[in-house]
Amino acid sequence: MSRRVWATVDLSALRENIGVAREAAPRSRVMAVVKSDAYGHGLVPAASELATGTDAFAVTSIEEAAVLRDAGFRQRIVLLQGPFVTGDLETAAVLRLEPVLHTEWQVEALSRAELSVPVTAWIKVDTGMHRLGFHPGAVPEVWRRLSGAPSVEAEIGFMTHLACADDRGDETTRRQLDLFDQACAGLPGPRSAANSAGVLGWPASHLDWVRPGIMLYGASPFVDGGGGHAPLSPAMTLEGRLIAINRYDAGDPVGYGASWRCPEPMPVGVVSVGYGDGYPRHAPSGTPVLVGGQRTGLVGRVSMDMVCVDCRGLDGVVVGAPATLWGAGLPAEEVAGAAGTISYELFCRTTPRARRRYVGAAQPEVT
Repeated sequence: MSRRVWATVDLSALRENIGVAREAAPRSRVMAVVKSDAYGHGLVPAASELATGTDAFAVTSIEEAAVLRDAGFRQRIVLLQGPFVTGDLETAAVLRLEPVLHTEWQVEALSRAELSVPVTAWIKVDTGMHRLGFHPGAVPEVWRRLSGAPSVEAEIGFMTHLACADDRGDETTRRQLDLFDQACAGLPGPRSAANSAGVLGWPASHLDWVRPGIMLYGASPFVDGGGGHAPLSPAMTLEGRLIAINRYDAGDPVGYGASWRCPEPMPVGVVSVGYGDGYPRHAPSGTPVLVGGQRTGLVGRVSMDMVCVDCRGLDGVVVGAPATLWGAGLPAEEVAGAAGTISYELFCRTTPRARRRYVGAAQPEVT
Protein backbone atom coordinates (compact mmCIF):
# COMPACT_ATOMS: atom_id res chain seq x y z
CA MET A 1 0.00 0.00 0.00
CA SER A 2 1.94 3.02 -1.25
CA ARG A 3 -0.14 5.69 0.49
CA ARG A 4 0.29 3.97 3.86
CA VAL A 5 -2.81 5.02 5.77
CA TRP A 6 -3.64 2.37 8.34
CA ALA A 7 -6.25 1.76 10.97
CA THR A 8 -4.32 -0.69 13.14
CA VAL A 9 -6.44 -2.68 15.59
CA ASP A 10 -4.67 -4.23 18.56
CA LEU A 11 -6.84 -7.23 19.33
CA SER A 12 -5.09 -7.85 22.64
CA ALA A 13 -6.65 -4.57 23.82
CA LEU A 14 -10.11 -6.03 23.29
CA ARG A 15 -9.27 -8.98 25.49
CA GLU A 16 -7.88 -6.70 28.17
CA ASN A 17 -10.91 -4.43 28.07
CA ILE A 18 -13.48 -7.18 28.35
CA GLY A 19 -11.47 -8.40 31.31
CA VAL A 20 -11.95 -4.95 32.86
CA ALA A 21 -15.70 -5.29 32.32
CA ARG A 22 -15.79 -8.69 33.99
CA GLU A 23 -13.73 -7.44 36.91
CA ALA A 24 -15.98 -4.41 37.35
CA ALA A 25 -19.18 -6.48 37.30
CA PRO A 26 -18.12 -9.91 38.60
CA ARG A 27 -21.63 -11.14 39.41
CA SER A 28 -23.15 -10.20 36.05
CA ARG A 29 -23.14 -11.92 32.70
CA VAL A 30 -21.54 -9.98 29.84
CA MET A 31 -23.21 -9.07 26.55
CA ALA A 32 -20.49 -7.61 24.30
CA VAL A 33 -21.88 -4.94 21.97
CA VAL A 34 -20.38 -5.44 18.49
CA LYS A 35 -22.88 -3.51 16.37
CA SER A 36 -21.78 -1.22 13.54
CA ASP A 37 -18.95 -3.56 12.50
CA ALA A 38 -17.73 -3.68 16.11
CA TYR A 39 -17.67 0.12 16.26
CA GLY A 40 -15.57 0.20 13.10
CA HIS A 41 -13.00 -2.33 14.36
CA GLY A 42 -14.14 -5.28 12.24
CA LEU A 43 -17.01 -7.52 13.36
CA VAL A 44 -15.51 -11.00 12.99
CA PRO A 45 -11.94 -10.20 14.17
CA ALA A 46 -13.30 -8.31 17.17
CA ALA A 47 -15.82 -11.02 18.05
CA SER A 48 -13.11 -13.67 17.79
CA GLU A 49 -11.06 -11.90 20.46
CA LEU A 50 -14.06 -11.18 22.68
CA ALA A 51 -15.56 -14.67 22.38
CA THR A 52 -13.84 -16.26 25.35
CA GLY A 53 -14.80 -13.38 27.63
CA THR A 54 -18.43 -12.86 26.70
CA ASP A 55 -21.69 -14.70 27.33
CA ALA A 56 -23.53 -13.08 24.41
CA PHE A 57 -23.10 -10.62 21.58
CA ALA A 58 -25.40 -7.67 20.89
CA VAL A 59 -26.00 -6.35 17.37
CA THR A 60 -28.46 -4.06 15.63
CA SER A 61 -29.70 -6.15 12.73
CA ILE A 62 -30.32 -9.60 11.32
CA GLU A 63 -27.55 -8.93 8.79
CA GLU A 64 -24.95 -8.34 11.49
CA ALA A 65 -26.09 -11.43 13.37
CA ALA A 66 -25.93 -13.55 10.22
CA VAL A 67 -22.27 -12.59 9.71
CA LEU A 68 -21.50 -13.92 13.19
CA ARG A 69 -23.43 -17.14 12.66
CA ASP A 70 -21.84 -17.67 9.24
CA ALA A 71 -18.43 -17.26 10.89
CA GLY A 72 -19.29 -20.05 13.31
CA PHE A 73 -20.08 -18.19 16.52
CA ARG A 74 -22.48 -20.10 18.75
CA GLN A 75 -22.91 -17.59 21.55
CA ARG A 76 -26.26 -16.03 22.27
CA ILE A 77 -26.91 -13.04 19.99
CA VAL A 78 -29.31 -10.28 20.99
CA LEU A 79 -31.01 -8.03 18.40
CA LEU A 80 -31.03 -4.68 20.18
CA GLN A 81 -33.74 -3.15 17.98
CA GLY A 82 -35.70 -6.35 17.50
CA PRO A 83 -37.33 -7.19 14.16
CA PHE A 84 -37.65 -4.46 11.55
CA VAL A 85 -40.23 -6.44 9.54
CA THR A 86 -42.37 -9.43 10.47
CA GLY A 87 -40.24 -11.76 8.35
CA ASP A 88 -37.29 -11.12 10.63
CA LEU A 89 -38.93 -13.24 13.31
CA GLU A 90 -38.56 -16.55 11.47
CA THR A 91 -34.99 -15.63 10.52
CA ALA A 92 -34.33 -14.90 14.18
CA ALA A 93 -35.72 -18.30 15.11
CA VAL A 94 -33.59 -20.13 12.55
CA LEU A 95 -30.43 -18.26 13.59
CA ARG A 96 -31.27 -18.55 17.31
CA LEU A 97 -31.37 -14.81 17.87
CA GLU A 98 -33.00 -12.96 20.76
CA PRO A 99 -35.10 -9.95 19.71
CA VAL A 100 -35.55 -6.95 21.98
CA LEU A 101 -39.15 -5.78 21.60
CA HIS A 102 -39.80 -2.07 22.01
CA THR A 103 -43.07 -1.29 20.24
CA GLU A 104 -46.60 -2.65 19.94
CA TRP A 105 -46.45 -4.11 16.42
CA GLN A 106 -43.45 -6.26 17.38
CA VAL A 107 -45.30 -7.72 20.36
CA GLU A 108 -48.38 -8.35 18.27
CA ALA A 109 -46.35 -9.99 15.49
CA LEU A 110 -44.45 -12.27 17.85
CA SER A 111 -47.58 -13.15 19.82
CA ARG A 112 -49.27 -14.35 16.62
CA ALA A 113 -46.22 -15.86 14.92
CA GLU A 114 -45.91 -19.57 14.19
CA LEU A 115 -42.14 -20.00 14.23
CA SER A 116 -40.09 -23.11 13.54
CA VAL A 117 -38.64 -22.82 17.06
CA PRO A 118 -39.48 -20.45 19.92
CA VAL A 119 -37.26 -17.41 20.48
CA THR A 120 -36.00 -15.82 23.66
CA ALA A 121 -37.45 -12.32 23.85
CA TRP A 122 -36.46 -9.20 25.75
CA ILE A 123 -38.79 -6.33 26.68
CA LYS A 124 -37.32 -2.84 26.29
CA VAL A 125 -38.45 -0.44 29.01
CA ASP A 126 -38.28 3.32 28.45
CA THR A 127 -37.14 4.68 31.80
CA GLY A 128 -36.08 8.11 30.57
CA MET A 129 -34.07 7.86 27.36
CA HIS A 130 -37.34 8.46 25.45
CA ARG A 131 -36.05 6.80 22.32
CA LEU A 132 -37.27 3.19 22.21
CA GLY A 133 -39.18 1.11 24.70
CA PHE A 134 -42.48 0.63 26.48
CA HIS A 135 -43.82 2.95 29.13
CA PRO A 136 -43.02 1.39 32.52
CA GLY A 137 -46.70 1.03 33.30
CA ALA A 138 -47.26 -1.09 30.20
CA VAL A 139 -44.56 -3.65 31.02
CA PRO A 140 -46.66 -6.16 33.03
CA GLU A 141 -49.24 -6.42 30.22
CA VAL A 142 -46.55 -6.80 27.55
CA TRP A 143 -44.94 -9.55 29.62
CA ARG A 144 -48.33 -11.28 30.05
CA ARG A 145 -48.99 -11.31 26.31
CA LEU A 146 -45.56 -12.66 25.48
CA SER A 147 -45.47 -15.24 28.26
CA GLY A 148 -48.53 -16.92 26.81
CA ALA A 149 -47.28 -17.01 23.21
CA PRO A 150 -46.18 -20.40 21.82
CA SER A 151 -43.30 -18.88 19.84
CA VAL A 152 -41.71 -17.30 22.94
CA GLU A 153 -39.41 -19.14 25.32
CA ALA A 154 -40.47 -19.21 28.94
CA GLU A 155 -37.71 -16.87 30.14
CA ILE A 156 -38.31 -13.29 29.03
CA GLY A 157 -35.70 -10.65 29.76
CA PHE A 158 -36.04 -6.95 30.57
CA MET A 159 -33.75 -4.22 29.28
CA THR A 160 -33.42 -0.46 29.57
CA HIS A 161 -30.87 2.08 28.38
CA LEU A 162 -29.20 4.69 30.56
CA ALA A 163 -29.32 8.20 29.12
CA CYS A 164 -26.88 10.05 31.40
CA ALA A 165 -24.60 7.41 32.91
CA ASP A 166 -21.62 9.08 31.22
CA ASP A 167 -21.94 11.87 33.80
CA ARG A 168 -21.26 10.39 37.22
CA GLY A 169 -22.66 13.48 38.89
CA ASP A 170 -26.06 13.26 37.20
CA GLU A 171 -28.79 11.67 39.32
CA THR A 172 -30.84 10.72 36.24
CA THR A 173 -29.25 7.27 36.32
CA ARG A 174 -30.46 6.52 39.83
CA ARG A 175 -33.98 7.61 38.90
CA GLN A 176 -33.91 5.42 35.80
CA LEU A 177 -32.78 2.39 37.80
CA ASP A 178 -35.54 2.94 40.37
CA LEU A 179 -38.14 3.20 37.62
CA PHE A 180 -36.80 0.07 35.91
CA ASP A 181 -37.03 -1.84 39.17
CA GLN A 182 -40.61 -0.68 39.68
CA ALA A 183 -41.62 -1.55 36.11
CA CYS A 184 -40.34 -5.12 36.42
CA ALA A 185 -41.38 -5.72 40.04
CA GLY A 186 -42.78 -9.20 40.56
CA LEU A 187 -42.01 -10.37 37.04
CA PRO A 188 -39.54 -13.23 36.49
CA GLY A 189 -36.63 -12.90 34.10
CA PRO A 190 -33.15 -11.40 33.83
CA ARG A 191 -32.56 -7.64 33.92
CA SER A 192 -30.05 -5.58 31.93
CA ALA A 193 -29.36 -1.85 32.26
CA ALA A 194 -25.61 -1.16 32.28
CA ASN A 195 -23.86 0.23 29.22
CA SER A 196 -20.11 0.92 29.39
CA ALA A 197 -20.60 3.91 31.68
CA GLY A 198 -22.87 1.83 33.88
CA VAL A 199 -20.34 -0.98 34.04
CA LEU A 200 -17.53 1.34 35.15
CA GLY A 201 -19.36 4.00 37.12
CA TRP A 202 -22.69 2.72 38.45
CA PRO A 203 -22.45 -0.63 40.28
CA ALA A 204 -26.18 -0.55 41.06
CA SER A 205 -26.85 -0.86 37.31
CA HIS A 206 -25.04 -4.17 36.87
CA LEU A 207 -28.00 -6.44 37.60
CA ASP A 208 -28.02 -9.80 35.73
CA TRP A 209 -26.44 -8.69 32.44
CA VAL A 210 -24.10 -5.83 31.54
CA ARG A 211 -23.72 -4.52 27.99
CA PRO A 212 -20.24 -3.03 27.49
CA GLY A 213 -19.71 -1.26 24.18
CA ILE A 214 -17.28 1.63 23.73
CA MET A 215 -15.12 0.51 26.66
CA LEU A 216 -14.30 -2.72 24.81
CA TYR A 217 -12.55 -0.64 22.17
CA GLY A 218 -10.52 1.29 24.73
CA ALA A 219 -12.28 4.67 24.88
CA SER A 220 -13.69 6.21 28.03
CA PRO A 221 -17.49 6.33 28.19
CA PHE A 222 -17.48 9.34 30.52
CA VAL A 223 -17.91 12.99 29.65
CA ASP A 224 -14.85 13.84 31.74
CA GLY A 225 -12.72 11.29 29.88
CA GLY A 226 -11.92 9.30 33.01
CA GLY A 227 -11.66 5.53 32.98
CA GLY A 228 -13.65 4.84 36.12
CA HIS A 229 -12.89 1.35 37.37
CA ALA A 230 -9.57 0.67 35.64
CA PRO A 231 -7.42 1.87 32.73
CA LEU A 232 -8.66 0.90 29.29
CA SER A 233 -6.39 -0.09 26.41
CA PRO A 234 -7.00 1.76 23.10
CA ALA A 235 -7.64 -0.73 20.32
CA MET A 236 -7.52 1.38 17.13
CA THR A 237 -4.67 3.61 15.96
CA LEU A 238 -5.27 5.70 12.83
CA GLU A 239 -1.94 6.49 11.25
CA GLY A 240 -0.65 8.18 8.11
CA ARG A 241 2.69 9.54 6.98
CA LEU A 242 4.23 12.98 6.69
CA ILE A 243 4.42 13.47 2.92
CA ALA A 244 5.81 17.03 2.78
CA ILE A 245 7.35 19.77 4.92
CA ASN A 246 7.11 23.30 3.52
CA ARG A 247 8.29 26.63 4.92
CA TYR A 248 6.00 29.65 4.83
CA ASP A 249 6.27 33.29 5.85
CA ALA A 250 4.34 35.12 8.53
CA GLY A 251 0.82 35.80 7.28
CA ASP A 252 0.81 33.06 4.65
CA PRO A 253 -2.53 31.18 4.52
CA VAL A 254 -2.74 27.40 4.82
CA GLY A 255 -5.54 25.31 3.33
CA TYR A 256 -9.01 25.93 1.94
CA GLY A 257 -10.63 29.26 2.66
CA ALA A 258 -7.39 30.73 4.02
CA SER A 259 -8.93 30.16 7.44
CA TRP A 260 -5.55 29.89 9.18
CA ARG A 261 -2.45 32.00 8.66
CA CYS A 262 1.11 31.47 9.83
CA PRO A 263 1.83 33.63 12.88
CA GLU A 264 5.56 33.68 12.03
CA PRO A 265 7.94 32.09 9.50
CA MET A 266 7.46 28.37 10.12
CA PRO A 267 7.50 24.83 8.73
CA VAL A 268 4.13 23.26 7.91
CA GLY A 269 3.83 19.52 7.40
CA VAL A 270 1.32 17.66 5.25
CA VAL A 271 -0.02 14.30 6.47
CA SER A 272 -1.60 11.69 4.19
CA VAL A 273 -4.93 11.43 6.01
CA GLY A 274 -8.15 13.35 5.37
CA TYR A 275 -11.90 13.15 5.62
CA GLY A 276 -11.86 10.58 2.80
CA ASP A 277 -10.30 8.24 5.36
CA GLY A 278 -12.85 9.14 8.02
CA TYR A 279 -10.97 11.88 9.82
CA PRO A 280 -13.50 14.55 10.88
CA ARG A 281 -13.58 17.45 8.43
CA HIS A 282 -14.74 19.79 11.16
CA ALA A 283 -11.65 19.19 13.35
CA PRO A 284 -10.31 22.69 14.06
CA SER A 285 -6.78 24.02 14.03
CA GLY A 286 -5.03 22.88 17.19
CA THR A 287 -6.59 19.40 17.23
CA PRO A 288 -3.76 17.20 18.55
CA VAL A 289 -1.68 14.97 16.27
CA LEU A 290 1.48 12.97 16.96
CA VAL A 291 4.17 13.36 14.29
CA GLY A 292 7.19 11.16 14.75
CA GLY A 293 5.93 10.51 18.28
CA GLN A 294 5.90 14.25 19.09
CA ARG A 295 2.77 16.17 19.89
CA THR A 296 1.62 19.01 17.66
CA GLY A 297 -1.65 20.25 16.16
CA LEU A 298 -3.60 20.70 12.97
CA VAL A 299 -3.42 23.96 11.05
CA GLY A 300 -6.00 24.96 8.45
CA ARG A 301 -8.99 22.99 7.25
CA VAL A 302 -9.05 19.23 6.85
CA SER A 303 -8.97 18.18 3.18
CA MET A 304 -10.26 14.97 1.61
CA ASP A 305 -6.81 13.37 1.43
CA MET A 306 -4.60 15.50 3.68
CA VAL A 307 -4.26 17.49 6.85
CA CYS A 308 -1.64 20.13 7.60
CA VAL A 309 0.26 20.22 10.88
CA ASP A 310 2.45 22.67 12.76
CA CYS A 311 6.05 21.41 12.55
CA ARG A 312 7.61 24.05 14.78
CA GLY A 313 9.69 22.46 17.52
CA LEU A 314 9.50 18.93 16.16
CA ASP A 315 13.00 17.49 16.53
CA GLY A 316 14.39 15.31 13.76
CA VAL A 317 11.09 14.93 11.92
CA VAL A 318 11.51 14.27 8.19
CA VAL A 319 9.27 13.36 5.29
CA GLY A 320 8.08 9.80 5.81
CA ALA A 321 7.68 10.14 9.58
CA PRO A 322 4.60 8.41 11.01
CA ALA A 323 1.67 10.58 12.05
CA THR A 324 -0.87 9.30 14.59
CA LEU A 325 -4.31 10.86 14.34
CA TRP A 326 -5.65 8.91 17.32
CA GLY A 327 -4.82 5.74 19.21
CA ALA A 328 -1.51 4.73 20.77
CA GLY A 329 -0.27 7.75 22.72
CA LEU A 330 -3.20 9.95 21.69
CA PRO A 331 -6.63 9.02 23.13
CA ALA A 332 -9.45 9.07 20.61
CA GLU A 333 -11.68 10.80 23.13
CA GLU A 334 -9.22 13.73 23.30
CA VAL A 335 -9.25 14.12 19.52
CA ALA A 336 -13.02 13.76 19.48
CA GLY A 337 -13.39 16.41 22.17
CA ALA A 338 -11.28 18.86 20.16
CA ALA A 339 -13.44 18.15 17.09
CA GLY A 340 -16.73 18.50 18.96
CA THR A 341 -17.74 14.87 18.58
CA ILE A 342 -17.30 11.53 20.38
CA SER A 343 -14.89 8.64 19.97
CA TYR A 344 -17.72 6.37 18.78
CA GLU A 345 -18.09 8.50 15.65
CA LEU A 346 -14.37 8.57 14.95
CA PHE A 347 -14.21 4.77 15.01
CA CYS A 348 -17.41 4.13 13.07
CA ARG A 349 -16.64 6.65 10.32
CA THR A 350 -13.17 5.31 9.50
CA THR A 351 -13.46 4.35 5.83
CA PRO A 352 -12.08 1.30 3.96
CA ARG A 353 -9.48 3.56 2.37
CA ALA A 354 -7.74 3.53 5.76
CA ARG A 355 -6.69 -0.10 5.50
CA ARG A 356 -7.34 -2.18 8.60
CA ARG A 357 -4.56 -4.34 9.92
CA TYR A 358 -4.71 -6.53 13.00
CA VAL A 359 -2.07 -7.18 15.61
CA GLY A 360 -2.09 -8.99 18.94
CA ALA A 361 -4.48 -11.77 17.93
CA ALA A 362 -4.76 -14.71 20.27
CA GLN A 363 -6.63 -16.56 17.51
CA PRO A 364 -8.92 -18.51 19.84
CA GLU A 365 -11.26 -21.07 18.42
CA VAL A 366 -14.72 -19.72 17.62
CA THR A 367 -17.10 -21.00 20.30
